Amino acid sequence: MYKTTISAIFTMVMCTTPICAQTEFFNSFDDTKIAYTDEGEGDVVLLIHGFINTKESWDKTSVKEDLLAEGFRVVALDLRGNGESDKPQTEDAYTFDAEVMDILFLMQHLRLKKYMAVGYSRGSIVLAKLLLKDRRVKKAVLGGMGIDFTNYRWSRKIKFMNAFNGRVTEETKEAVDYAKSVNADFRSLYLQQRFQPFTKKSHLAYVEAKVLVIAGNEDLNNGSPEALHKAIPKSEFVLVDGNHNETYKTPAFSKSVVSFLD
Repeated sequence: MYKTTISAIFTMVMCTTPICAQTEFFNSFDDTKIAYTDEGEGDVVLLIHGFINTKESWDKTSVKEDLLAEGFRVVALDLRGNGESDKPQTEDAYTFDAEVMDILFLMQHLRLKKYMAVGYSRGSIVLAKLLLKDRRVKKAVLGGMGIDFTNYRWSRKIKFMNAFNGRVTEETKEAVDYAKSVNADFRSLYLQQRFQPFTKKSHLAYVEAKVLVIAGNEDLNNGSPEALHKAIPKSEFVLVDGNHNETYKTPAFSKSVVSFLD
């Protein structure tokens, strides 16, 4: 039986500078410990990282620096299985949109009545499902993602799922090598892909938040970002220079995101 109470534990990350954020923890719906940072004051913007990544991926990016400089409160989390969050090894820990539930419980833990969110790559896939579950999200940015995730049998997802279960291909070898280099948890990465939150294209029509779809002009491996934009009623579309791994770090990405959220 899942517990509905949330307890908070606080700890300091290893940090030698006064501007380094503290990592805080809370226990999610199934007692999985989720790590997050909470910086600045003002309207809240949640940052959701991509695959084989962590909340630290946003550090030293223009978008995080600019959001804080513009007076936003920036919250970033390690999705379960990543970074300083727990890395459950059972299938049950990733089913029924567990990652989305973690965000819902984090927002409850922070006692927020409304917030905005920025997802990138797989973070946008998680955010798309969140938009259908939480009306507190008033604006959202879906970055680095096209329409293909709305296909349940998306071949790219299946290839990466298989890669982290021992069946590596030329297409997935670079990602697997990178995961090894950062000591990522392969069992968790496999389960994250296998039970990835799924949103039908037709369901995107029910998104009520204002949405910005933004991608790099060299980043089309995940399908058409413009088609994703067209599937969401109150959405805007921006294409900036960049590839998948670098676009979210660029000043052009930041300028578009901050302008949309401000």
